Amino acid sequence: MTTNEKVSVPSSALRTASAEPKAPIGSLSALEPDLMTLHTRDALQLFIGRAADPDGKFGAIVGGRRFAAILHAMLALSANDNPYADWLLIRLYDRLEAIRSMLDAEADQHEATLTALRQRGMSLSVLAAPSPITVRLGFRSPYGYATAETILVFDRYVRLVRTLVTRDRLSESEGSKGIDDYRRSLRGLFLDPIRWERVLQREDLAMLGRRDFLPDADAAAQLRTQTVLSELGEIPPKVLTGDMVPRHTRGRSRLSPADVAVLREKLKVLALHPVADRGEGLQ
Repeated sequence: MTTNEKVSVPSSALRTASAEPKAPIGSLSALEPDLMTLHTRDALQLFIGRAADPDGKFGAIVGGRRFAAILHAMLALSANDNPYADWLLIRLYDRLEAIRSMLDAEADQHEATLTALRQRGMSLSVLAAPSPITVRLGFRSPYGYATAETILVFDRYVRLVRTLVTRDRLSESEGSKGIDDYRRSLRGLFLDPIRWERVLQREDLAMLGRRDFLPDADAAAQLRTQTVLSELGEIPPKVLTGDMVPRHTRGRSRLSPADVAVLREKLKVLALHPVADRGEGLQ
């Protein structure tokens, strides 16, 4: 081809290249399923929990999957500017993160023990399941994935502990106690929000929001605040005013700057008197 020759481009190709999209691209979504692989029965049972025996021989055990569903429900309530849902999300996430951090730190210490042995010439592998279980994740909130990550860290911890027990770096009792302690901590965390979930999802509290706590709230709002205070108690003032929010929330405060100032002043006055003395909580 000489430099003077022209390349002929089909007109159909030009039309395709310049055409506007017929429809918007749409929102992003996962093209492949999210999966979690577990090696220990301890971690799997902690994740799925246990249903109650129909004959009443044993009760239900709340697992991480149910816990994640509760956090999703609270995330949905946060869209109503519900301060109690916000506080539950803050409190539970902080506890979940604290347990995960402790598990990670201890697992790292156990890894360091194995590394030291390798440096001495003893190459030890971490115990693993020949056929690990792969769990499909389909969480609708970031809190579900935070829960799954904690289960994964627990799984790693259990594998390392059992490795060190079988290699005589931990005693049987030390290994069992460590696993049981973390299992109890996580099960206690998973069980904690059940009562709050039942209260906050009741029909009479469905519309609960921060505006209900303002001095000029109507009778229906005052009834909601009286109910939630009597059943769940007070929450931190910074959560009530919206100065402290969850890591993930769907809420956008419906309080104006003037409303926030009024609420802060109300809380400041009420803080001078014990709840037992004033008898009406935040009302």
